Amino acid sequence: MKKIIFLSIIFFLLLGHPEAEENIQISSKEAVLYNLETGEIIYEKNKDEKTQIASLTKLMTALVTVSEVDNLDSRVIIKKEDLEGLAEKNLVTAGFTNGEVVTYRDLLAGLLLPSGADAAMALAHNLAPSEADFINLMNNKVKELNLKNTHFSNPVGLDDENNYSSAYDISVIFQEVLKNKDLKEIITSEKYQTTDGKLTFKSTIQRNAKRYDISVPYIKGGKTGTTTGAGLCLASLAQADGVNYMLVTTGATYDKISPHHLEDAKTIYDYYINNYGNKVIAKKTDTVYQIKTKYLKEDFYNVKPSENIISYLPNNYNKKDIQYKFIGISEITTQNKVEDKIGTLQVYYQNKKLTEMPVYLTEKINFSPLKYFSENIWIIIPIIIILIILAIMKLHKFKK
Repeated sequence: MKKIIFLSIIFFLLLGHPEAEENIQISSKEAVLYNLETGEIIYEKNKDEKTQIASLTKLMTALVTVSEVDNLDSRVIIKKEDLEGLAEKNLVTAGFTNGEVVTYRDLLAGLLLPSGADAAMALAHNLAPSEADFINLMNNKVKELNLKNTHFSNPVGLDDENNYSSAYDISVIFQEVLKNKDLKEIITSEKYQTTDGKLTFKSTIQRNAKRYDISVPYIKGGKTGTTTGAGLCLASLAQADGVNYMLVTTGATYDKISPHHLEDAKTIYDYYINNYGNKVIAKKTDTVYQIKTKYLKEDFYNVKPSENIISYLPNNYNKKDIQYKFIGISEITTQNKVEDKIGTLQVYYQNKKLTEMPVYLTEKINFSPLKYFSENIWIIIPIIIILIILAIMKLHKFKK
């Protein structure tokens, strides 16, 4: 009996803790999921664990490129050194050829969509005196972004104990990539044709989804990575029901049979899309708090949100678990004027702060003489006495 009670207590404690509640079964060893609307991590698994990252390395290669190149439409000549050794290492290439004239934009598309090692090497050789110097640029960016579990030893993503990151650090790099409109446009494209029209690149994610008949229409783009050491890795963007998500997974089983990284993405996205969403927890016409008034006709001033309060919550959330905390003046008086800031409204769900917003006096307040004098009777008494004295004096004169 004691054991049953103990297990019941643990069960209810887990229910109250979002991270512990989600029992999601995935192949990936590490993962981190963001709600990009709030910037909040809503799911994680070993997110800070150092791990091999395969071609997710190319996200940093792309980030360094846009930092170094002012005009992505400037031209580059593919050289023999850009292609040397790639076939021997059995690396995926975008298809660029020796002597071909392309743009940096073409190279970035070849880097991010088909994950071309030829594009990565061409960028490294053109943007730094040597590959080693380009790698230094990559690691300088690591320091700039204050990444604690990341180091690069090549621009391609080859298995190397000195080329590693974590799901969380990759998520930071990916968010930086998405801040650049050119990179975001490429990474969310289903296909891209090079400037000379010779090559057409297609999204690896969508190609795998169609090949293995995995329905992920909400995935809008991303970057894959695969090596025997890193397993299957994926950084992806998704959008569903007005919510934008970003997911990074690493270390999924690599067996050449199934795209476990894509299956994991579907598992995670489907869970949150089906069980969570943006909820209107209070409209701007709703009274969520009341402040006492002094000497006013209304007993209370109704505090209403400046805009609809929308938050990402479980579909089965209970409105009773929403709490409002007002930090500001304790009462409204005639000293307060319309448009005055009177405080801050904080909104909590199960004791976790969701948001806060300033509160302004938006309605005209009405002075009540009756309340004023009823609460300040000492002012009236002398007046009454004076009136009585005057009446007595007048009566006395009348009798004379």
